[in-house]
Amino acid sequence: MSRKPLQDRVVLVTGASRRIAIGAAVARRVVADGAAVLVHSWAPHDAEQPWGADPGGPEALVDELRTAGGRVEHVCADLADPAAPAALLTAARDAFGHVDALVANHARSSAQALEDLTAAELDLSHAVNTRATLLLVQAFAAQHDDDRPGGRVLLFTSGQYHGAMPGELPYIASKAALHGVTRSLAVHLAPRRITVNCVDPGPNDTGYADEELRAGLAAVHPGGRWSTPADTARLVAWLLGDEADWVTGQTIASDGGWSAR
Repeated sequence: MSRKPLQDRVVLVTGASRRIAIGAAVARRVVADGAAVLVHSWAPHDAEQPWGADPGGPEALVDELRTAGGRVEHVCADLADPAAPAALLTAARDAFGHVDALVANHARSSAQALEDLTAAELDLSHAVNTRATLLLVQAFAAQHDDDRPGGRVLLFTSGQYHGAMPGELPYIASKAALHGVTRSLAVHLAPRRITVNCVDPGPNDTGYADEELRAGLAAVHPGGRWSTPADTARLVAWLLGDEADWVTGQTIASDGGWSAR
């Protein structure tokens, strides 16, 4: 039997609350590639959104992954809590002994234009999207065994560096910060053989769009369709693998040409 690409690796994937979305797709892919996975969720955020929480809850994804043969643990945590990032890394180490890769996929989504901005939402979006991600990277690096191969950090940004998104200012401000810190983190961690890259999944069909929006965007998309969570998961899996060990400090859009149009 051939060795799987992520055999014996341990991956922490944040933001895997909904089976239809990117975090779940990444978890499925890395399990299929042989990794053990700790999945993080915070369903109360989804429950506040128009698309709602997964009817099966995060446990449905965990059951699915275990049925597929995955070594999977789950932690529910509010990443607005500054203690939560370190607690997630501790939980992953307690479960699997070490953590080789961090996929910081979580995001707080909020729709506020300039006239609607509140200090509370700006602070909360920063806390969840930016502060928690940086604290996750800090905790990951602190526990990482540099003698192990496959040290990886993946951040997630949005499309604000390609085009205007004036109706989502708290969200894009916090996501722009992650785009901005990618190179600095990559240079800092390169001597330890840890790569740091940032993924832009493009307009992604994760269950929030209605049929009119879905059809309208597909009609003007160079590829004729939306990105899917599986598209993103394929890029993530490659960046986590050994073939990408010389790729670091990059922001890569997996969007079928959307940002190039």
